[in-house]
Amino acid sequence: MTAEARGRRLLPGGKTAVERKWPDSNSALPEERKPGKLGSSPAPCRGHVSGAVTYLRPCGVRGAVAGLPLLGTRCVPCVRCASAEAGSASCGSMARVWQQPFLNVFRHFKVDEWKRSTKEGDVAAVTDKTLKCTVYRVRGAVSASNYIQLPKTSTQSLGLTGRYLYVLFRPLPAKHFVIHLDVSTEDSQVIRVSFSNLFKEFKSTATWLQFPFICETGTPREGVAFPGARWTCLQLDLHDILLVYLQRCYSHLKGVRLCASMLVRSLYTSDLCFDPAITVAEARRSKLPVTPIPREMAFPVPKGESWHDHYVHIRFPSGSSHVPSELVQKSGFPPEAAGRVPRLLPSPGACSKPARDSRARVVQKHDPMASRWATSMPRALPEVSVSCERSEVSRVAGPSDCIQEPSAWVEATDEHASGDGLHVSACQPTVEPVAPEDTAPHGPPGGKQSLPEAALGKKRFQQRSFLPDPILRLKGVIGFGGHSTKWALWAPDGAAVVYPCHAVVVALHVETREQRLFLGHTDKVSALALDGSSSLLASAQARPHSMLRLWDFQTGSCLALFRSPVHTISSLSFSSNGELLCGVGKDRHGRTTVLVWGMAQLGRGGEAVILAKAHSDADVQAFEIAAFDEARMASCGRGSVRLWRLRGGALRSCAVDLGEHHTLEFTDLAFGPVQDGHTLYVCSRSGHILEIDHQRMAVRHARRLLPLQTPCDPLAQKRTFSSGPGIAINSLSVSRSACAVGSEDGYLRLWPLDFSSVLLEAEHEGPVSSVRVSPGGLRVLSTTSSGHLGFLDVPSQEYRLLVRSHTAPVLALATERSRGQLATVSQDRTVRVWDLATLQQLYDFTSPEEAPRAVAFHPTQPTFFCGFSSGAVRSFSLEAAEVLVEHRCHRGAITGLAASPDGRFLFSACSRGALAQYHSGAPRCPVLRVAANVVCQEACPSSSILAVSEDSCLLAFVGPSKYTVSIVDTASLDELLRVNVSALDLAGSCLDSAVALCFGPSPPSHLLVSTSSNTIAVLDARSGHVVREPPSGLSGCGTTQCRLASAARCTLATRSRCGLWPSPPTSSSSSAWETPSSSGTFWFPVRGGPQAVSRVLPGPPRPAKQAQVQESWRAWRPGPEGPPGRCPNHLQCSRPSRASVLGPLRTLTGLSLPPAGDEWLRLKAVVGYNGNGRTNLVWSPDTGFFAYTCGCLVVVEDLHSGAQQHWLGHPEEISTLALSHDAQVLASASGRSGAASRCQIRLWDVPRGSCRQLLSHHDTAVQALAFSLDDRLLITLGDCGDGTLALWSTATCELLSSTRLPEPVHGMAFSPWHTGELACVGQGILTLQLLWGQAGDVSLQAHREPVPEELGVCELSSLCYGAAPLLYCGSNEGQVCVWDTHAGCCFLAWEADEGEIGVLLCSGTWLVSGSNTRRLRLWAVGAVPELRRRGSGARSSSVFLERELTLDGAVVSAVFHDSMDMGVVGTTAGTLWYISWAEGTSTRLISGHRSKVNEVAFSPDESHCATCSDDGSVRVWCVASTELLIQFQVLSQSCLCLAWSPQSCGCPEEQHVAAGYSDGTLRVFSIPRSAVELKMYPHTAALTALAFSADGQTIVSGDKDGLVAVSHLRTGMTFRVLSDHRGAPICTLQSTRKECGDFGAEGTDLWLAASGDQRVSVWASDWLRDHCELVDWLSFPAPSLAEVVLAAPWAQGPRPPPCTVPPQVPSCLPPSLAAFCPWDPALLVCAGLGVSPEVAFYSLRQKQVVEKIPLPFFAVSMSLSPGAHLVAIGFSERMVRLLDCASGTVQDFAGHDDSVQLCRFAPSAQLLFTAAHSEILVWEVTGH
Repeated sequence: MTAEARGRRLLPGGKTAVERKWPDSNSALPEERKPGKLGSSPAPCRGHVSGAVTYLRPCGVRGAVAGLPLLGTRCVPCVRCASAEAGSASCGSMARVWQQPFLNVFRHFKVDEWKRSTKEGDVAAVTDKTLKCTVYRVRGAVSASNYIQLPKTSTQSLGLTGRYLYVLFRPLPAKHFVIHLDVSTEDSQVIRVSFSNLFKEFKSTATWLQFPFICETGTPREGVAFPGARWTCLQLDLHDILLVYLQRCYSHLKGVRLCASMLVRSLYTSDLCFDPAITVAEARRSKLPVTPIPREMAFPVPKGESWHDHYVHIRFPSGSSHVPSELVQKSGFPPEAAGRVPRLLPSPGACSKPARDSRARVVQKHDPMASRWATSMPRALPEVSVSCERSEVSRVAGPSDCIQEPSAWVEATDEHASGDGLHVSACQPTVEPVAPEDTAPHGPPGGKQSLPEAALGKKRFQQRSFLPDPILRLKGVIGFGGHSTKWALWAPDGAAVVYPCHAVVVALHVETREQRLFLGHTDKVSALALDGSSSLLASAQARPHSMLRLWDFQTGSCLALFRSPVHTISSLSFSSNGELLCGVGKDRHGRTTVLVWGMAQLGRGGEAVILAKAHSDADVQAFEIAAFDEARMASCGRGSVRLWRLRGGALRSCAVDLGEHHTLEFTDLAFGPVQDGHTLYVCSRSGHILEIDHQRMAVRHARRLLPLQTPCDPLAQKRTFSSGPGIAINSLSVSRSACAVGSEDGYLRLWPLDFSSVLLEAEHEGPVSSVRVSPGGLRVLSTTSSGHLGFLDVPSQEYRLLVRSHTAPVLALATERSRGQLATVSQDRTVRVWDLATLQQLYDFTSPEEAPRAVAFHPTQPTFFCGFSSGAVRSFSLEAAEVLVEHRCHRGAITGLAASPDGRFLFSACSRGALAQYHSGAPRCPVLRVAANVVCQEACPSSSILAVSEDSCLLAFVGPSKYTVSIVDTASLDELLRVNVSALDLAGSCLDSAVALCFGPSPPSHLLVSTSSNTIAVLDARSGHVVREPPSGLSGCGTTQCRLASAARCTLATRSRCGLWPSPPTSSSSSAWETPSSSGTFWFPVRGGPQAVSRVLPGPPRPAKQAQVQESWRAWRPGPEGPPGRCPNHLQCSRPSRASVLGPLRTLTGLSLPPAGDEWLRLKAVVGYNGNGRTNLVWSPDTGFFAYTCGCLVVVEDLHSGAQQHWLGHPEEISTLALSHDAQVLASASGRSGAASRCQIRLWDVPRGSCRQLLSHHDTAVQALAFSLDDRLLITLGDCGDGTLALWSTATCELLSSTRLPEPVHGMAFSPWHTGELACVGQGILTLQLLWGQAGDVSLQAHREPVPEELGVCELSSLCYGAAPLLYCGSNEGQVCVWDTHAGCCFLAWEADEGEIGVLLCSGTWLVSGSNTRRLRLWAVGAVPELRRRGSGARSSSVFLERELTLDGAVVSAVFHDSMDMGVVGTTAGTLWYISWAEGTSTRLISGHRSKVNEVAFSPDESHCATCSDDGSVRVWCVASTELLIQFQVLSQSCLCLAWSPQSCGCPEEQHVAAGYSDGTLRVFSIPRSAVELKMYPHTAALTALAFSADGQTIVSGDKDGLVAVSHLRTGMTFRVLSDHRGAPICTLQSTRKECGDFGAEGTDLWLAASGDQRVSVWASDWLRDHCELVDWLSFPAPSLAEVVLAAPWAQGPRPPPCTVPPQVPSCLPPSLAAFCPWDPALLVCAGLGVSPEVAFYSLRQKQVVEKIPLPFFAVSMSLSPGAHLVAIGFSERMVRLLDCASGTVQDFAGHDDSVQLCRFAPSAQLLFTAAHSEILVWEVTGH
């Protein structure tokens, strides 16, 4: 072979090109040539190569390493290659050849001609003075309207295969810009990659990456380019962007859009990584191992100046193929030439020895020349900031002062010029090394590497860092059901079934139970389809809108991913040969849409193509392609059966004449056997099965499934088909000889095709949602709505259950390693135990009454523990399936359970903050200790809130607040360490809180803390120091527990479904953690090495066992099989009836309700309005009757005098009101209480003010009430959870009709023209017509109209009738539409607001709208009746906005005069406003706090009072009229305590109110001046108590940590801090003048402090002399929680009306209450102290308790009357007790709907203020 032949290489088409010898590093480079123009030669690219010399690299050698440029020439592309589809498969490898070595995109696509590209908006060619050439200027106010786009249309493709994209542009000063890139992957998915300084943070979806380009310094506004913005070379590595951020392989660049505002010179693509600062001459002269920029791409640089002084280079991602800077220095070339760009400094979590602070992060800085590499950390992408310093590269120092090698590397690529250099940074995800043996060895820190070593190390790094790191691999899934439970399919061979589990598609082999998993969906799967050859599987998901995936069923690989034009795909069907796929869904207008895709090109590298698309007004519930003809299809739905045909690219349909069956709701269909060829079977919810001849388009036979004639007779035969009430059929499937039917009664029935008799049937626990006959016809697959999947084997007549699942999200789980079991707790009120080897359910415990919240296994015994919402903790035996022991030491819902690995201790935490310790090794598991207020009360139920170390010595939990993590000794519960996790992220914008905990393997003893900022901190459990902080990239797992598992290499789980995941060998231990998601539980067993892998082999079948555990519990363990032909027996078990669960009502003991007429208290006034309700305000202008709700009270108020009447009786908060048209009857409704089975509706006689009738029907809540036009009927509407509409007779109060609505309804109204017609709004308008029968019964005939297409996707939220026949409806998007009720259509709509319209009122020509944007608007709609005549041509320009008012909250209720000139409006802020449209004013009528009221303080003369609340407000009221006078508001803080200055302060006219806030500040307000006088910071924790000294010159304050501070009122200086109560919050502070002896101490004032740890201290002080002396110290024994529970109402039975609600205990232990006795200053009155509920009187002289008065419950508030010997006590049981200490008699009063957290007597002792949450009741004290 000649030298010339050896130098040739074969090109496509048999052509050859001359290949020059690859020169060595010392050889001279050829002379630079000028690149030729594209298209200058007419020769096609397949056969010709331009004459310029092109150097070709040896295989595997990168240009960056060899340092040789490929200069200036490209092959001339042929027409096909240069087309928009240059990157298609047809061009093959030539797509890369003609684009080498680089491509000028603007020149190639002739942007100046705008034929193959497009421009929009202000785009012009201008001359740039800096570059001295023509550039394109894109500017405009809206970026989306001003842009350059290549190619011309989005259906074309650039087909550019270059790895790097170079964008030469300059941002316009003080403007924003956007760059959009559409990049195609190898699996034909298009990803949009966007860069903009509009973006504030990095965002990522499956199809879109958004990177922020942030100019941080010197900008007029954050994000915009600063005035000195320079030309920038943005170099994007498209290959690495897709691989790093989405783990996808780059194919080609499809399109580019450059949006305003910017100057752009051009775009270039290349496979070479150029350095724009190095020219060819410089590289040649200095022999640099870099690739210089071609002359065509270079920016001009003035002679003698640096490139970086004028321009900016941004390389992203920054981990590109460049050598370290020391190599540049080694060559002798100046470092400036190599581009000194600021490096990305790491943010390691490692701490060196000099830093002992657990929250500090230490970064040791070294010589910048020592290393040019740094660890990668996620940051904003890209970031640009002005800086004048040179960056320094950091190395991370570990705990032992050894330098740790980074696991991922980043090289920065920009220059810092002096003065105004740009700092360019880019965010990188952290990529963990796959294994130590795959990592190239590193030299010592700071050591030098030779060029080959650097290249080799870099190559190994590139191979290592971008490989995926599969910490977890999904192994198995427990659960069934995606968007619904109707999708389960047989594989064509009948050996496997395919079904969805949330977002995972599972193929389960029915014999081996082996699972194959199809992963890729990001939300619930809504439809499945499998072709007849078992080669293609199609799946669709609900959100994002209609994403479809096509899978190779045999290999499990995803062949295609695309989005359909419809919003939600509800049905999919393949043709038998797999070439057609049909899908049914809804478009954005709500229309039914049928799509047909062609699959012919899918296997040959093509994509699925839409062949036809059709819209239909008919409802479609099921759709199927005929097996005998792929062009024929059928569909069925509500009232229609249609036949479809695909012909000539069009899809057409025709309806089957159903005759008398045209009103049926059809649910499923199936074509008959192939030998029949003409029969279509359709089933309906009425029980009908129709046989339709689809050739003749007619019904051949109609049959109906009916219930048994004699249900009590077990031998009675099933009736076949006749007349009468039918059983709803949900699904059917047809084989050659039989038809399988699944019905709502839970039966799977197998019939012959003539339906003569039942062949087989199997009964299920829930309704059967789908059935499928196997291809061989011998098995019938069935699914149920309760999450069961199984099949009936016809030959053996046995039913086999394959899959079970929870029916609601899983709250918590626990694992047992030795037995291989998993326990899950779900919102469906079940606890289930699973076998991890077989993924089969072993036990099921159901609790209808108490919701289980947490679970934990005993580590050594076959038992598990479960915590409940009631606070109970029970131990269950898995062997006997019964309850072993029950503890009720908690008063709040259980939030966490944890057992020590050695089996000695069990720990439980509750929502009230208590932590309990049990001796789990003892037989009865006794309670050892209970600690109050130590666990975070805001924690959600989770098994990760508590964690025990592997050596069983340490217990960690989140608490006392969510910002701290405490570590205690497991035996003594002594606190060892408390870590403040809020300081871990010092640069964060908000405080970090702990979310979950997990101990790592021991040793070392590390605690992993997952935080709310999606990071995991690894702490030393002994010292609290931060060992390391894994990067936040782990947050991609989606759940907190997932992040913990990724960091700890442990075992995992999610929520209502379960799955198993193995991980690579990374540790020698294995532990467990859970991942709650929305509906699945997934299992991840970790492979820690050969010894760590433990497989649980399946054991022998376990016999079915069933046991009654408790009255409200049942436990069962399923057996492997059931009786022949029927489901297993346990599927037929039912829950206990409601009566058996609730039990008989018993009276509450210990209460003393006063006799009528002898009450000591009379309710005088109510302060507040219930802003949580809706339409809870009524007004009759004719009679003047005005009423509203506050809590569980109906307040009737005289608008002239302000006098109030109060109607009591409701047990819960009243949700809505309705007044009859004659204003004689008022209807009110409240929610369901704990002791009542249903909601309560009361009918009040308005003239008498008494309750006339009590009604109950709805289960959850009542959201609306309405009277008919003649007041004979009352209609009640339940909420979305109830879904029923009830009709009542107001004369007899009988329930006439109850209807379950087919969809959620948000409002209703009776027609003002027709007594028997009413309208409801929701997803459309539902018009109901009342039909009266001859026997007086009532039925409802419904007619539904969907939301008009013009309104888009929205729901109607409010309605009102106008002039006949108009109906106005408001939507949740702010539109108002007008309907013609006669024509049943919408003819007019307009944008009335920006938010949801909750209130609409119309009278005459005026319409009032109120929304959640706080706006109240008045519209002139007089022209609307005229517009009705125009029909669809009506325009909203005739509707005018007359008036607008902005209120203080969302509008929830309104009532107006018929003239619409005045009215009353209620808002969510708890305010009632009087509205006068004539004056355009709003006047506050009623005002209350939004949140919990914490304190009431009175002025010395009792003319005013002040209240404070969690809403941050301090309000001053007039006591006589309860009118709001002043309001002080502090945003984002809660006001927790309050005190009014005493009159003895020297200036009676100077009245001050001191308020303490949750941030530790103390503010003093001047009442006369209505201003803040002083702001102090005496505490760092929240203030909980305040008191003025007797002279008013000193303020004593206590905080949550137990510190008491003493401050001067005038100066604000804190001069004393007492820490005697440290560790427990201060509950009470009171100061009084010392009047009765010295008690053995000196001082002028006597004051006390009570803390939450049952301690009270009494002090004598003289603050003017700075003297304070302890008088007495009281320590009471804390009550055991068992005694607290015994005093709780659930231990004594439900309460009688009106208090019929379970208590709401504020904390695990009652608050410590103490006060000086007004009638005997030597006495202290205490409550909440001691072991039992009582009031104790302690004598300061005798130093002992002199009297005790027992109480029925523990007190939560207390006040002593300054006059009579009365004590007012508030209970969490919603009761107020008045105790006469002189006589010992008591009276109890109801009226609150929440815990009475506040009681305060007025100074005159004539008034008593009580508060429950936000409502304040003012009582008048009578008889004393």
